Amino acid sequence: MVGLASVTSAFAQSTYPIKPIRLINPFPPGGGATIMGRVIAQELTERLGQSVVFDNRGGAGGIIGMEIAARSAPDGYTITMATASTVTIHPLLSKVPFDPVKDFAPVSHVSNVPLLLVVHPSVAAKSTKEFIALLKAQPGKLNFASSGKGTISHLAGELFKFNTGVNMVHVPYRGGGPALVDVLGGQVQINFANILSSLPHVKGGRLRGLAVTSAKRSSAITELPTVTESGLPGYEVVQWNGVLAPARVPAAIVARLNSEIERMLALPEMKSRLAADGADAAGGPPEKFAAFIRSDIDKWTKVIKAANVQVD
Repeated sequence: MVGLASVTSAFAQSTYPIKPIRLINPFPPGGGATIMGRVIAQELTERLGQSVVFDNRGGAGGIIGMEIAARSAPDGYTITMATASTVTIHPLLSKVPFDPVKDFAPVSHVSNVPLLLVVHPSVAAKSTKEFIALLKAQPGKLNFASSGKGTISHLAGELFKFNTGVNMVHVPYRGGGPALVDVLGGQVQINFANILSSLPHVKGGRLRGLAVTSAKRSSAITELPTVTESGLPGYEVVQWNGVLAPARVPAAIVARLNSEIERMLALPEMKSRLAADGADAAGGPPEKFAAFIRSDIDKWTKVIKAANVQVD
């Protein structure tokens, strides 16, 4: 049986692909995963010698496209873009028609995008340490905006509260844009914001950046410390992007796709392109990506339970 499996795997790797591949985009056009997905589709087309068709299947916060991918044949001819929201957060907050672990085979961890902890200039804190002290001195007096209940920006704030014991009031918005507008206007004081949209305001002095939420400093603003460096060990929040395939796809095909994406991520021009968007290339073997996903699920499960986060 083992010998037969090895022969089948070798055959799959040597013949794959023999027809076009579909890369599902489960998000509306314009987002980071969409932009990254188009790049991956173009690069894989050149490297594999077969067309990789970018298939937009947005809707329901990414759930529609993810379900299509989960139910596709496990032959390597359907893969999908995925993020923390669709794999580790939505399934924890609402019933979804797929299992984020059992129904997918991790292929490649493409990139990590940190958030920026920003405050309105009227907030009397110039560092994360001063910010925590201020929140403890004025419990419940300051508000933090998010792009909606259960979004990564909401949970970043809840994790911050969980790790520090501070009390700040959550104000959900219908998207990151409206949330950022009200922080700029001073109606809300705090935001764990998308780095791409908030960084220009930090550099222009309209917002004060206190820290980035990633494990290491962002190449887009190296002078800004991480939350961990600022005295909160272990705090890390990233909106990651990756590629998944349906479960039970042959391991040799997963390895081939991972290898080609790894080569793409190693290109200097690709690293520069990601850095321009405030993102960092991730990379690594599929097994490492699978472990990362499990760890992310465990982390957000604890936060959601502790904060009693519910989506209407």
